[in-house]
Amino acid sequence: MMPLDPDPAGPAGSMRVRCSERRAAPKRRPPTPVRLVAIAAVLTAMTLVVLDAGMTNLALPTIANALGATPALAVLVVTAYQTALLVALLPCAALGERFGYRPVFTLGALLFMLASGFCAIAPTLAWLVAGRALQGLGGAAIMALGVPLLRFSVAPQRLGAAIGWNALTVALASSAGPGVGALILSHAQWPWLYALNIPLGVAVLLACRQLPRTPAGSHRLDLISMGLSGGMFGGLFIGAQLSPSRPFMAGAVAAAGLACLVLLLRREMPKAAPLIPLDLLRGRSLRLSVIASVFCFSGQAAAMVALPFYLQHGLGQSASATGFYMTVWPLSVAVTAIASGRLADRFPTAWLCAAGGALLALGLMVAALWPLAQDVRPMLFFAAACGMGFGLFQTPNNRNMFLSAPLERSAASGGLQGAARLTGQTAGAVLMTLLFTLTPGEAAPRLGLGIGAALALIAGLVSLSRFRDGDRGAGAILTARSW
Repeated sequence: MMPLDPDPAGPAGSMRVRCSERRAAPKRRPPTPVRLVAIAAVLTAMTLVVLDAGMTNLALPTIANALGATPALAVLVVTAYQTALLVALLPCAALGERFGYRPVFTLGALLFMLASGFCAIAPTLAWLVAGRALQGLGGAAIMALGVPLLRFSVAPQRLGAAIGWNALTVALASSAGPGVGALILSHAQWPWLYALNIPLGVAVLLACRQLPRTPAGSHRLDLISMGLSGGMFGGLFIGAQLSPSRPFMAGAVAAAGLACLVLLLRREMPKAAPLIPLDLLRGRSLRLSVIASVFCFSGQAAAMVALPFYLQHGLGQSASATGFYMTVWPLSVAVTAIASGRLADRFPTAWLCAAGGALLALGLMVAALWPLAQDVRPMLFFAAACGMGFGLFQTPNNRNMFLSAPLERSAASGGLQGAARLTGQTAGAVLMTLLFTLTPGEAAPRLGLGIGAALALIAGLVSLSRFRDGDRGAGAILTARSW
């Protein structure tokens, strides 16, 4: 009996993907030098968005001390950025499908650069939080349309390689974030963390002129659906952040977010290409990958917020030492991402994702329970295990999600991947806000690591359930060999 939801990497799925590539791909691709500049523009913009997040996570204790804020308030610098990213992600994907990927991506890069300058001159925490929210709006266009632009910049047989380049770039930028942040903080004040984005942003804007021109859609934008999408994400996550201090207001805001969700689903359900990609989510394999991604990123984000406070406040480490210990994690992700991309050509992605979630959970749990006050050096091994587990999970899971969508729905697929990632990251940051508010003393960071371990384990179990539905690996569509 055939599986109800076969792996998109199977022969039939391969034929569907390749046919859609031929239907939607440009008739003539740009020459190689132009394509290389376009790829560099996308990957550099992705680097900016990821590097900025990594540096900010490391600098939270420093920013809190400089601006006289509590840890719970300082986490708003992270949650404001992630909430804005999440609110704008699906609308940016819709704007890209309507007006073309290139202009929307370029406007996002411009807004991100200008908002970075605003953050650098912010005099108070409130101004910094506002600047971070503007950064998030710009970053949403970059994250939603980056991989779709790569898909139009390379030949169909190089799509797997392009996905691998993006995963490697994100992993390397994540690994560089804590180290670069620590280096800047050891020689300058925290505003320079954001001033660094300005020259790189100018370079991205100049390179954006070589991005491929994609066909603009003829459909009308549904501004009501876009507003409901923003209200849904904003209401749910802002309500969660308000819950410790203002429970009644939090309940009202969260209820408004749920109401927006119900109205949005009723409005979008009949559409062939809905704002929320319900058409893509009907596939069980892709749907389970999205759920697993949310859980895995929730655990990872909670740990990334908890670790700087644990290392600096709980274990007495300096900002530079904290950056050193935290760099091991994303560096391990970068190394593992290369291997996991090749393993996905030979082994079921469900197995790889399950093993990655289990390894990430083990690393977080040991980091939370090990008596590191006597010797902090074992944290290097725990962080490496976490990075290896996350890298083993993330690349196969992303490939399963992205290659399940036809080329003409690339922006929707990119928005869905980004929404899953940002939902998890924002949920993890909100979770740490709750723990810092409700847990006295220095127990919150270690408790956050333990909860992160549980979330990573759930992600692995959800991934494992995909194997029953015929997931036999993503390698049959396109290999991840580089040029």
